[in-house]
Amino acid sequence: MGLDYSYEIFMPPRNVVRALTRLAEIAPQARDMPPLPVTLPGGEQLIVPFTSKYKSEPVDCSATGMLELDTSIMIDVDDAIREFHLRGSDRVDERGRVSVGYIYLTVRFSPTWHPNFASLQFTAATSGMSRMFVESASVRKVFTDLTAATGGVCCLLDTESDIFDICWLNGETVSGKTVPGVRFSRFHDLVAAWREPAE
Repeated sequence: MGLDYSYEIFMPPRNVVRALTRLAEIAPQARDMPPLPVTLPGGEQLIVPFTSKYKSEPVDCSATGMLELDTSIMIDVDDAIREFHLRGSDRVDERGRVSVGYIYLTVRFSPTWHPNFASLQFTAATSGMSRMFVESASVRKVFTDLTAATGGVCCLLDTESDIFDICWLNGETVSGKTVPGVRFSRFHDLVAAWREPAE
């Protein structure tokens, strides 16, 4: 079994459309696949430049409350990306970014363990990408920036241990804090501290 590290962003469910729209903006612009129509809970529809389970057929998650996407994201090249991801065939764009993907995204609109917040979990496709998730400041910044730009309350890095790194909490970048940890002994305590951002 390989490593399946992930970043998980939590936000009010109404902000998921904003998050998916922002994610589409930082996706590679040149694609061979057709865009994917998605119907969200509540009936809202949008088009994203990704696939779902490697297919481009329309997805209706209005009844299931869960959406799965295969995403690619443009990320600034840093040393960790050079070590774990960059190959000679990769094209670095004029802004110093490279396409990283697939990153598997699972959106849960109302998880049972915190039904007032949606969860967007971005999982690395390979062990090398998992290591890059931990080592790359650029990767971490992409996910904390996405959290900030879309009204997220929390962003965690899951390294498949019993301890989660807190990357973003209630409007601030966080470093060196974990759950369980000194401030939050349980995940429940962290959820209780979440504050919805003012619109």
